[in-house]
Amino acid sequence: MKIPQMIAAEFRRLTASPMSIVALIALMCVPVLYGGLYLWANQNPYDRLDQVPAAIVVDDTGTTVDGKQVNYADEVADELIEDGSFDWHRVTTGSAASGVDNSKYDFSITFPADFSEALASASGKSPHQATVKLTTNDTNSYLASTIGEQAAEKIRTSIVKKVNQQAAEQFLLGLSDIRSNLVTAADGAAQLVDGSASAQSGAATLADGTAQLSTGAQQLDSALGQLSGGAATLRDGAAKVAAGNDTLAAKANEVAPKVSTAAADAATIGQQLIAQVNADPALTAEQKARITGAVSDIDAKVQGGNSQVQGLVGQVNELAAGADQVASGSAQLADGAAQAKAGSAQLSSGAQQAAGGAGQLRDGLTTLHDGTAKLHDGLDDGLKQIPDNSPDLQKKQSSTIADPVNLKNTSITSAGTYGAGLAPFFVALAAWIGIYALFLIVKPVSRRAITALHSPIKITLAGWLTPGLLGAIQMVGLFAVLAGALQFNIDNPLGMFGMMAMASLTFAAIILALNVWLGSVGQFLGLVLMVLQLVTAGGTFPWQTLPGPLAALHHVLPMSYAVDGMRQLMYGGNPATAWADAGILALWLLIALLLAAIGVTRMTHFRTLRDLRPSLIG
Repeated sequence: MKIPQMIAAEFRRLTASPMSIVALIALMCVPVLYGGLYLWANQNPYDRLDQVPAAIVVDDTGTTVDGKQVNYADEVADELIEDGSFDWHRVTTGSAASGVDNSKYDFSITFPADFSEALASASGKSPHQATVKLTTNDTNSYLASTIGEQAAEKIRTSIVKKVNQQAAEQFLLGLSDIRSNLVTAADGAAQLVDGSASAQSGAATLADGTAQLSTGAQQLDSALGQLSGGAATLRDGAAKVAAGNDTLAAKANEVAPKVSTAAADAATIGQQLIAQVNADPALTAEQKARITGAVSDIDAKVQGGNSQVQGLVGQVNELAAGADQVASGSAQLADGAAQAKAGSAQLSSGAQQAAGGAGQLRDGLTTLHDGTAKLHDGLDDGLKQIPDNSPDLQKKQSSTIADPVNLKNTSITSAGTYGAGLAPFFVALAAWIGIYALFLIVKPVSRRAITALHSPIKITLAGWLTPGLLGAIQMVGLFAVLAGALQFNIDNPLGMFGMMAMASLTFAAIILALNVWLGSVGQFLGLVLMVLQLVTAGGTFPWQTLPGPLAALHHVLPMSYAVDGMRQLMYGGNPATAWADAGILALWLLIALLLAAIGVTRMTHFRTLRDLRPSLIG
C-alpha cells in the first residue's frame, strides 16, 4: 500500500458518517476559532479606550497667583474631558469611591483641595509637591488598573509640563528684565568710567599743584622767618634810635630857650654897648663906627647862631618824632612779620597735608577708575551672555524647557496594532491546538498497514501527512482571518503562510512521535508540552523575564522559533533570522519523524501488552 492510498483510507474513515464529518469540521475549525476570536477581541483595544468609564473628582479650592484666582484642577479636568481618551465622568468623591467599588468606573482620578496651592507653592517660601490620587480596583480588571496607572502618569507628566512652562516663562521674563537693567547699569558704568577718568586726571593735576604749593609755602615760611628776624632787629634798633632822639630832643628843647634868651640878652647888651660907645666922648667917630659895626656883627652872628640853634632844635624834634614813627612802624612790621611767619608755618603745614591728601585722592581715584573699568567690563560680559530674546522666542524657549525631550520612535519593524503584535504567538498556539485536536480523531498509524506492510517509513509519513495536510488547511483558514477579516498588515504573506504551515507540520510530527511511542500518555504529554510552550515561547512578555529553567526551555522548544519566525515575516524583519527559525523547525520535524519511524519499526516487529490494550482516547 502506497502513502497516498493510506492517507486516502484515513480520510475515508474520517468522513465515513455525517457525525464523523461534523466532528472533523469542528476540529478543523478549532484553530480558526481560537486564534481568530482571541485576536479579534484584542485586535486594537487601545483604539477603544474611550469606552472605558473613569471618574474625575475635583476637590481643588483654587489659589491666588499674581493677584488672580486660579484653579488648575478645573483646567486639567476640562482638558481630560475634552480630550476624550477615556469615558470621563466628573463626579463627587463619594460617587467616585462607590463607582470604582461596584465596577461602574474602572478607576478614578482625584485632585485634592490643596492641588492648586501646592502647584503655586513652587515660587513661594514653602514649596511642596501637589498630589493626584489614583484609585483602582483590580476586581474590575487588572489591565484596566494598569491602563489607569499609565493614564495617571500621563496626566502627571502633562501637569509637570504645564507648570514647568509657566515657571520657565516667568524665569525668562525675569531674565529679560535683568538684561534690561544690566544695559542701564552698563551705560551707567561707562559714564562712571569716563567720570572717574576725568576725576583721576583732575586729581593728578591737583596733586601736582598742591605739591608745588607745599614747596612754595615752605620757601615763603623760610623767607618770612628771615623777614621776621630782620624786622625784630629793626624794631629793636629803631626803638633805641627813637629813645636817643627823644633824649636829644629833650636836651635840645632845654638849650633852645636858653640860647634864645642869651641871644636876646646879647642884643640888649649890644644896644647898650653901642649906646655907651656912642656916648663915650673919648672915642672917635671912626672908633665908634668900628665898635658899633663890630658889635652889630657880633649881634648878627649871635642872632644867626640862635636861629640856627632854634632850627636845629626843630629838626631834632622832627627827627625824634620820625624816629618814634620808625620805631612804631618797625614794631608793627616786626609784629606783622611774626604773624606772617606763624601764618606761613600754618600754610606750609596745611599745604603739606593738602599735598598728601591730593596724592591719596589721586591714588584712590586711580583705584576707582580701575574698579569702574572692571565693573563695566563685567557688566558688558554679563550682558553678552544674556541673549536679547523676543517675546515669541521666549515663548518657544519656555515650551522647550518645559518639555526638552521629544521621543521619536523609530521602529525597525512595526506590528501596527496590539492584536497584530500578539498574532504570531496565538497563531503558533492555535496551530499546536489544531494538530492536538486532530489527533483526537486521526489515528497516528494504521494498524492494518502495520499488519499488511512492513514499511515503517511509509507508515510514518502517511501517519504524519494526514494531520499535517489537515493542519495546513487549518492554517489557510487562520491566515484568511488574519489578512482578510482582521486586516492585519503582513509584510511577506507567502513566507508568513509557509512558516505557519511549517509550524503545523512540525507540531504534527512531534505529537505523532508522542502517540507512536506512548499512546494515550503521549497524547496527554502533547497537552503538557503545549502548556510548557505557552509560557516559554515569549509571546507576550520578553522571554528574558522568565525564570531561569523556563528561559532555558525557550531556546529548545519549537514554538519559540515558530513565533519568532512569524514575527520576522509578518513585520518585515530579518529574512535570515526567519530562515534560521525555519531550519530549527525542520530539525525538530526530522527528529520527530525519525523517532516516530523508530517507534513504528518497533511496532511492526514486536507487540507489547500496551499495543493489545484499547486506547484511552478514541
